[in-house]
Amino acid sequence: MSEDIDFYAIDPRVQPHERDEVRQLLAECDLDLEDGVETFVVGRHGRRLVACAGLDHNIVKCVATAPDLRGNSLSLKLMSEIINLAQDCGHHHLFLYTHPRNVSFFAGCGFYRLAEVPGHVSLMENTPVGIAGYCRRLAGARRPGRKIGCIVMNANPFTRGHEYLVRLAAAQCDWLHLFVVREEASQFSYRDRFALVQKGVAGIARLTLHHGSEYMVSRATFPDYFFKEKGIVGDCCTAIDLLLFREYIAPALGVTHRFVGTEPFCATTRKYNADMQHWLQQVPDEAAPVAVVEVPRTSCEGVPISASEVRRLLRAGQAGRIASLVPPDTLQLLNHQYAPAFRRECGELSV
Repeated sequence: MSEDIDFYAIDPRVQPHERDEVRQLLAECDLDLEDGVETFVVGRHGRRLVACAGLDHNIVKCVATAPDLRGNSLSLKLMSEIINLAQDCGHHHLFLYTHPRNVSFFAGCGFYRLAEVPGHVSLMENTPVGIAGYCRRLAGARRPGRKIGCIVMNANPFTRGHEYLVRLAAAQCDWLHLFVVREEASQFSYRDRFALVQKGVAGIARLTLHHGSEYMVSRATFPDYFFKEKGIVGDCCTAIDLLLFREYIAPALGVTHRFVGTEPFCATTRKYNADMQHWLQQVPDEAAPVAVVEVPRTSCEGVPISASEVRRLLRAGQAGRIASLVPPDTLQLLNHQYAPAFRRECGELSV
């Protein structure tokens, strides 16, 4: 059957008719079209669209075949086509999220399970050595000690609150590992965020600063197309992220404690802290639990220091009030590079 299918790539952003056909096929398979997909491989049998698979950077999404044509080689050919397209785009290391019931099929296409929220979602990658190789590299930074701490931060941007948390955690641990989330979904570029953290923690002893990795899950790319209960998408994203940390990253570095600041402002971050305790400490797992330490945020004039407050002040054109909330390097970058852009975003400058 697959020999009779014509496969080719489309850009759903500029080919609305074909995008609508993809949407219809996905709906027949009880799936949604996800807006972030940059390109699709589609398959046609005559004039009928019978297969599709999408690519969002290096994440395979929205895989579907016509229900009446399943049970033959069509799905395997579709996966081969999307993998070839990804390689042509320079993406050799691929991930996909799927319902756990589909894991065996994708395993037959060369994908390997990394983490799973039972009954909801599994994360897979297209190599048996990806996570293992990453953990071997991490293990080179492993340090001895009974209490090994870890902090994972966005630093969007790096504040005196972040600096306080890092100093306090480092003082309580035999060694501290600090990761900066590596994604471009924040207002501040990853390059700038990492550089500010690097300068801000330069004088702190017993600390290793790490670049983030693809094994720290981004909400910006986490799918929702196969979730019928949209309200659980964020919970599943958090769970996958924390299970990867507990089952792979923490053992590689010998991490025993994960430090996080309390969250008085953002409900999403506050819930993440609660979920962290659940997935790292309470859920039974083959990997050892990681103790979660919530540190009360440091304050300025009675108000807890928050990166979200810094961003709010920038948007409000009140950059002068930021000096007490951030280190000098952050303040300099904000004033020279980001403050004008934030004001333009709010219509305070002509563009």
